[in-house]
Amino acid sequence: MLLEICANSYQSAINAEKAGANRIELCSELSVGGITPSYGVLKKVTQQLTIPVHVLLRPRSGDFTYTNEEFEIMKENIRICKELGVAGIVSGILHKDNTIDYKRTQALVELSGSLHFAFHRGFDCIPNPKEALQNLIALGVQTILTSGQQPKAENGILLLQELQELAGNKLTILAGGGINPNNVGLFKKAGLKAVHASASIVTQRNDSDTYFGKTPQTVSDIPTIQQLIKSIQNA
Repeated sequence: MLLEICANSYQSAINAEKAGANRIELCSELSVGGITPSYGVLKKVTQQLTIPVHVLLRPRSGDFTYTNEEFEIMKENIRICKELGVAGIVSGILHKDNTIDYKRTQALVELSGSLHFAFHRGFDCIPNPKEALQNLIALGVQTILTSGQQPKAENGILLLQELQELAGNKLTILAGGGINPNNVGLFKKAGLKAVHASASIVTQRNDSDTYFGKTPQTVSDIPTIQQLIKSIQNA
């Protein structure tokens, strides 16, 4: 089973590789669900890591319905990622009714070219997951990151299992959302091929009452990742 670590910083990315993760999804600001990391972080991580780096292309927090200007930003970020030599793109676009915007998603897939393309957890918002699965396969999407349309992937495991069975070898369901060393074995036993976890610990809390807010600083933790790997191997 493949383990992808959702790395929210350069240090998280380095920790993921040191701990033995198979690949990372690089992003920033996990507290809002993740957004596209800065150019500097992208460049530094791709220069240092030897495991595959997939990059989240989400220009802002909030919903997954984007303006034409935001769409152009996403396409420009794909071009930058290709220049930097990343292995994959994680993205996707929805309509206002939360159905998938296949036309613009297809444009992102085509622009990504030979890069691995994963549809992100916007998939968990859509009303028709089984139909969408088949359509995304037709577009050339190779992975779907999903919690099985539940707050935690453990609660959505039946849908995750069904989606992977429907996809067969045409697409990988990447289970993500609340996955930890205590429950990761359930996903392997259910026949899932890949899991996604941040394996985060809090390194610093901001308890001040300033306008910067109280969002804690987190990092992907080497011992937690190693525990995940051990649990996968023992399942």
